[in-house]
Amino acid sequence: MARGILETIGLAATLVLAIPIGLFGAEHLVRGELVAGLAYVGIAVGLVAVEQYLTTPTDLPGMVAEKTVGKVVKTEESDTEER
Repeated sequence: MARGILETIGLAATLVLAIPIGLFGAEHLVRGELVAGLAYVGIAVGLVAVEQYLTTPTDLPGMVAEKTVGKVVKTEESDTEER
């Protein structure tokens, strides 16, 4: 599925937070601290999953803007199909 620029920026911001948490969890796993390691890795995976699959109130303006732009601005493909 194609991503819009706002979705890509949102994913990048989430990964900036999730990657260090995941690495911290991996360090705990390597040291043998399974509970703490799995908890931190789970938090990192959860951050990314929530960002991908949960629609939050801050996502709604971006969704409305993308749909509006898609209807107002016609692409070259849609112009040639109408002729």
